Amino acid sequence: MRITEAARRLGTSPRMLRYREALGLLPATREPGGHRRFGDAELRAVALGLALEKRYDIGPAELAFGLRVLAEPQVQARVRELGERIGRLSPPPARALDFEKEKALRLLRRQPGPPSPGTTTPAS
Repeated sequence: MRITEAARRLGTSPRMLRYREALGLLPATREPGGHRRFGDAELRAVALGLALEKRYDIGPAELAFGLRVLAEPQVQARVRELGERIGRLSPPPARALDFEKEKALRLLRRQPGPPSPGTTTPAS
């Protein structure tokens, strides 16, 4: 179906569907000739986005940014950093294995000293 029919079924306008498309909130719907075609799967995807906007009281731009945070590791890292700095997120916990690894590396870096009196060395 074309965009006008899709918008009617979704209870929105073709203009709002185009806006959501520009934000990256629509699945690929363009045919080689340039016309948008919506099937049932595309309608369900757009309906899910609309339901998320309504449920969380957000706009399409906010939803698009949320998807960007999930899709782009660099953006996710910067948003996490902000969350940690303002106290909304706690830093990731130090892992026990990382501590043990660092401890082992420190021990390996030590230079062995001369043998203590009374210790034996293995026979060759």
